[in-house]
Amino acid sequence: MHHLVALLSFSVLTVVCGQQVGTQMAETHPNLSIQKCATGSGCQIQSTSVALDANWRWLHTTSGTTNCYTGNTWDASLCPDPVTCAENCALDGVDYTGTYGITSTGSALTLKLVTHGPYSTNIGSRVYLMANDTTYQMFNLKNQEFTFDVDMSNLPCGLNGALYFVEMDADGGLSKYPNNKAGAKYGTGYCDSQCPNDIKFINGEANVLDWVPSSNDANSGTGMYGTCCSEMDIWEANNNAAAYTAHVCTVHSQTRCSGSDCGDGDDRYNGVCDKDGCDFSSYRMGDTSFLGMGKTVDTSSKFTVVTQFITADNTTTGTLTEIRRIYVQNGKVIQNSKVNIPKMTTYDSVTDVFCNDQKTTFGDPNSFEARGGLATMGQALSKGMVLVLSLWDDYADNMLWLDSDYPLNKSISTPGVARGTCATTSGVPSDVESQNPDSSVTFSNIKFGDIGSTYTL
Repeated sequence: MHHLVALLSFSVLTVVCGQQVGTQMAETHPNLSIQKCATGSGCQIQSTSVALDANWRWLHTTSGTTNCYTGNTWDASLCPDPVTCAENCALDGVDYTGTYGITSTGSALTLKLVTHGPYSTNIGSRVYLMANDTTYQMFNLKNQEFTFDVDMSNLPCGLNGALYFVEMDADGGLSKYPNNKAGAKYGTGYCDSQCPNDIKFINGEANVLDWVPSSNDANSGTGMYGTCCSEMDIWEANNNAAAYTAHVCTVHSQTRCSGSDCGDGDDRYNGVCDKDGCDFSSYRMGDTSFLGMGKTVDTSSKFTVVTQFITADNTTTGTLTEIRRIYVQNGKVIQNSKVNIPKMTTYDSVTDVFCNDQKTTFGDPNSFEARGGLATMGQALSKGMVLVLSLWDDYADNMLWLDSDYPLNKSISTPGVARGTCATTSGVPSDVESQNPDSSVTFSNIKFGDIGSTYTL
């Protein structure tokens, strides 16, 4: 996810994660159909499903129901060290709708912000698309396009309805790490370009070393390790702003990091991943009338988002050179907005030239170019990436990096600072959760395939 801090913070009450498999509740993945398309032969439906990330699941002893983690603190007797904790603790199946507010019907998936379950109150969620009951669906998208519909009319300031790809292992690390007995079926193996260190189990071991409970999130904390991999943010948005962002890393699979490699704090630009990424946000790039409530792309109703991954020779083996964006709404194809920033060319897609120009104009370090730029992103796309769908609020920066003016210590007139219409006082998680608990996002009609095959001109 694209923001200017290392910590990705997700909130959930009394619901946590682990690596063994519990027996308190059977795990039944909600079905979600997608379509694979080809030029000349149309689209074929594929039966897939989604699995909830392990970080949200109840973590308890393998022999009973005692919590291994409560609030934002580990049980020291059950989790004295990473391996013992993984051996002592199990994660269970979940009630997707009743506990987590996750519902699916046909090709549509809805994620709700606040869900009051029978034993806990849940905030947000993160799910992965499954090829089968034990394996994540892998997408190889070079010289391909990826399309979906989104309804975020019920998604106000401070929230992020995100759809993105990360370079996770197809089995969630099950085969690599002996202490991981749960695997993809139970949502293990997460990584992204922020190298998040709030993930409770990494590489099959509990992240208990140097664990520090969060000062402003009663359910989260950070440990010694982070988990890193390249990330392609297809969609990070609420009904006020949206961005798509490529993040690349010098590592080429899910990798546990520590120290400066994680890029935390002052080491932000010394880590293995490009945390800033190269982003295209219409509002940030100077077209403030393009996307939003009542604008050209009207976020008050559903629309289609098309993302095309163009290679130098128009083959699936060529070098990635461009990421294009197209919208479709009310039967009308809407080409992406153009850059309207003084001294910048009127770009309308992500290329290495655009990224370099943006970084120079905004005065930002070019960590994207330093880690290989689009060519590196193409390597991840060739290898295969996992689709992630999530809804979250931001305990670190109140989502201002997405939908407001950010950073706060710079003038709004500085190029790149204005990112959306939301007030700089908006997005405080406690306010968002109490004032807009029924907020939700619906993703539907996911399609992928040949360029030009997934939508109608």
